[in-house]
Amino acid sequence: MTIMYGISNCDTIKKAKKYLTDNNQEFTFHDYRKDGISAELVNELAAHIDWQDLVNKRGTTYRQLSDEQKQNLDKETALALLVEQPAMIKRPVLVHNDQYHLGFKAAQYDEIFA
Repeated sequence: MTIMYGISNCDTIKKAKKYLTDNNQEFTFHDYRKDGISAELVNELAAHIDWQDLVNKRGTTYRQLSDEQKQNLDKETALALLVEQPAMIKRPVLVHNDQYHLGFKAAQYDEIFA
């Protein structure tokens, strides 16, 4: 089973979903905004993907953090922020065959689904 985590209005999510659909890959989409996110889910993601990689530092949500929040970011504070502000999670997170993948590039997905 393949699950994609993200936010439906994200352009990268749209590209990744199109890739999966075009390549006849069945998947479930979990939208953080509509379906919610829990500390358990964030911790599960962080158990498979380095927490520093999960934080989308290029996004608006991260840039709106105070300098103090950015400077004091450690695993515990980052994971709490990701639960509070799921738009700050780099997208998409793809879980396929119990393997966790971050981001989307067609070549990367070619390898995952080869």
